[in-house]
Amino acid sequence: MSNHEENQTLPPKTCSIDRLVTMPADVEKVLAGKKTATRRNGRYADVGEIMELEGKKFRVDSVYSQALGELTDEHARQEGFETVEDYKQSILSYHPGMPWLPQMRVWVHEFSPVND
Repeated sequence: MSNHEENQTLPPKTCSIDRLVTMPADVEKVLAGKKTATRRNGRYADVGEIMELEGKKFRVDSVYSQALGELTDEHARQEGFETVEDYKQSILSYHPGMPWLPQMRVWVHEFSPVND
């Protein structure tokens, strides 16, 4: 079960939306419609904020906190991976030495394309 907090006051952002999706492989996944969420250790966007990638706009639909232990394969597919294990290995490859702790909380940012 996710810990959705849309109806509660969110803490201040810790970074700007332009840093939400930066890895070239992730940008490609978003543009191809294969990635509809990203998890970060801080809050990078507000609901309704617009992210622009290669001239295409995406609206942040939801922002909430989630423990790594709550991740399911469906969440991994939102991130552009088949399984939680695939997603976990990818994250750990970006952050050598980072522990993967089930109780560690991340900020989920779900987004969708803006059709102009």
